[in-house]
Formats: sequence, structure tokens, C-alpha cells
Amino acid sequence: MLKAWLFAVALMAAPFGAAAAGTDIAFGGLKVDSTQPVKVVADQLSVNQNDGTAIFTGNVVVTQGDMTLQTAHLQIEYAQDKKSIARMLADGGVKMAAGSEAASSQTAEYAPETGDLIMRGDVLLTQGASAISGPVLTMSLRTGLGTMEGRVTTVFTPTQPKKN
Repeated sequence: MLKAWLFAVALMAAPFGAAAAGTDIAFGGLKVDSTQPVKVVADQLSVNQNDGTAIFTGNVVVTQGDMTLQTAHLQIEYAQDKKSIARMLADGGVKMAAGSEAASSQTAEYAPETGDLIMRGDVLLTQGASAISGPVLTMSLRTGLGTMEGRVTTVFTPTQPKKN
């Protein structure tokens, strides 16, 4: 019985295993429908029509579907059509949440059209009581799959078996 329980714990922890080169992760709650509108709220907005950018500063909150991102500074680069967003660059501390899953970092780069997200600097990704941290997280918000790169630290909290 103990061997079976240890084997089950080892299997459950496998997606969160630490490695020096990188760790593949699956966080299904950190997914977003990139066809949903992107809403940005901030204290200030500066727009540069010449280079097609908008800079939001102060208590910036971005929502797309169920996903919420909070940061101090957000630069939006518009696509050539000047209607859609090509890339969003957040810095000054980034917090992202969807359901019971959350991520934080120093900076983040997001491409709404593809759903690709890159978080850099003290990245912490949590799912309930489990957590994984590292210097760089590259993730697809369409699939919820990603890779934590660099020196990775994992905290896995196994589910306690029910007592009869």
C-alpha cells in the first residue's frame, strides 16, 4: 500500500519536477480565448500615433476573458492595421490570475493573437497549494502548456488520502 501511494505521488509530481535546463508544465486554468476583447484600465494613457504604441501607467489592469493581469506599466504595440494588438509588454511587477491559478514576475510579454506569453524575473506560478518558480516562463495561453527555464524550484503538496 505504501509503495502504491509513493508511486502515485511520484507520478503526480512528475510535471512539476525540477531541472536545470527547463521544466515543461501544464496549468490548464491559465488559458485564455484570444478571440475575446482585451480591456485595459489605468491611471494614465499616452498614445504615439507615429510608432503605433500606447503606454498605460499606474494601477494597470488588463482583462481578456477570465484572465486578469495587473502591473505598474504596460506598453501596447498595435499591428500594422492599427486596430488589433500585436504585443503587450508589462513591467514594474506583473500579477496574472485565472481561477485558482496565478503567476507573478518582474516583466511579461504577451501576444494576444497567438496567445503566447513570456514572463521573466522571479517567476512564480501557483496552482492551489503547489508552486513552481524560475527565471523564465514561456507559455501558450491557448493550450495552458509551457516551459519554466533556468534553475527551477518546485513545491508539491500531495492530496491527503481520506480516512474511513
